[in-house]
Amino acid sequence: MTTTRIFKSGNSQAVRIPSEIAYNRNDIELEIERIGDEIRIRPAAKKLTGVLAKFGKFSSDFMQEGRGNNEEAARDKL
Repeated sequence: MTTTRIFKSGNSQAVRIPSEIAYNRNDIELEIERIGDEIRIRPAAKKLTGVLAKFGKFSSDFMQEGRGNNEEAARDKL
């Protein structure tokens, strides 16, 4: 477990995320929630905005012949 400190950033409280556990990118949106004394930070769920418009761009014969003979690979039991 890594420890860090909180600090003031303008009118907000901020936390430094140490480099060994930091995200590789700075352009991701994060969700933050407080549950009791615990604060959870995680990447925000990807939005499906515009997905129907993207599906609408498929040609009318898209997958008309199905997926072919793609059999599912055998998997180890859980």
